[in-house]
Amino acid sequence: DSIQTMWSPAIEAAPGTVSQVRVASQELIHFAKNNDAPLVLVGHVTKDGQIAGPRVLEHMVDTVVYFEGDRGDQFRILRAIKNRFGPAHEMGVFEMQGAGLMEVQNPSALFLEGREADVPGAAVFAGIEGTRPVLVEIQALAAPSSLATPRRAVVGWDANRLSMVLAVLEARGGLSFAGRDVFLNVAGGLRINEPAADLAVAAALISSLSSKPIARDTIVYGELSLSGAVRPVAQNSVRLKEAEKLGFKSAYAPKPGKGEVSKNVALREIEDLAALIAVLGVTASVD
Repeated sequence: DSIQTMWSPAIEAAPGTVSQVRVASQELIHFAKNNDAPLVLVGHVTKDGQIAGPRVLEHMVDTVVYFEGDRGDQFRILRAIKNRFGPAHEMGVFEMQGAGLMEVQNPSALFLEGREADVPGAAVFAGIEGTRPVLVEIQALAAPSSLATPRRAVVGWDANRLSMVLAVLEARGGLSFAGRDVFLNVAGGLRINEPAADLAVAAALISSLSSKPIARDTIVYGELSLSGAVRPVAQNSVRLKEAEKLGFKSAYAPKPGKGEVSKNVALREIEDLAALIAVLGVTASVD
């Protein structure tokens, strides 16, 4: 079943306790290293997606890997959280087929499959998962609310970061989301933790609020500060090359470093929130 249900007679404790998990894991790890054999420990997870029980187990093993995905999705994401022998936060995407789980060679094309054209509230974010560039669509909807406290629903992103972006849009951009329910979704079931998604989320929200779609062949990325300025992000060239490979022609992003440009992707430098609002053709009086 899982490591939390294993029991060792070496100590008198119930299965799942800190001492039992530590002893059972240590015996298995000792056996694996003495026999030069690979060992995979399966653990229960909580509703938040974290390993259940004591965190001592994560410190004992060499690699911690999470298998993510909703029941309704045909795709599963394998994400390395800890790795003593290589880079962490690497990601693999797998699809359930007749022969079992098969690796998806181009996750960006998969996440962007079936994208509708000229739909307000959609922005393509060029992100980095570990060392791999991934393009994913961020969908936003700002709809009039009949509730005294409008709803804020998020799937695939940090809810606190959405609140921050909304506050910056109102305070620095002059856009009002009061009296509107805001829904944000990362298409494909991927969860984004990178701050560089701020600008793409802001662009999707502005697009939904103004009912003006973002050009289909445009990617957006950049970190948004509380002052409304757009901070630079790492690995610009990797993001732009991935976008070029998938046929994108332009990018709204912060100023890149030397040598981090693409000849086939026109980069529109976004210095602050006002520049983003202007390039999207929106006025600050939208309500």
